[in-house]
Amino acid sequence: QVQLVESGGGLVQPGGSLRLSCAASGSIFSINTMAWFRQTPGKERELVAAISRGGTPNYVDSVKGRFTISRDNAKNTVYLQMNSLKPEDTAVYYCNQNINFARYWGQGTQVTVSS
Repeated sequence: QVQLVESGGGLVQPGGSLRLSCAASGSIFSINTMAWFRQTPGKERELVAAISRGGTPNYVDSVKGRFTISRDNAKNTVYLQMNSLKPEDTAVYYCNQNINFARYWGQGTQVTVSS
C-alpha cells in the first residue's frame, strides 16, 4: 500500500513564499513523474508543475519564473517552492506521483494568498 503525505500549506501575504512537500511511503519499487495540481471551488483540477524521473521540470505558464518543482528520489519526496505568490494562486494543492505504474494523490493542502 502506498500513501502520500503533503505538508507546507498555509496563509501568506501577496509576494510571500511557501514550500510544499509530498512524501511517499509504502511498497515502492519505482517512481516516475511527480507533479503538483491545484483546484479552486467550481473549477477543474489544474496541473501546475511536473518533474520527470530524470529531473526535467515543466510548468504551467502562470507560474513560470515564480514556482520551482524539485524532487529527492532517495526520500521519495517532491517539493514545490512558491515565490512571489499572488491571490490567484489561492487553491487546494495536490501532489500526484506515478508509483509502480499507478497514480496516487495526496490529501491536499490549502494555500491562501491574502493580505
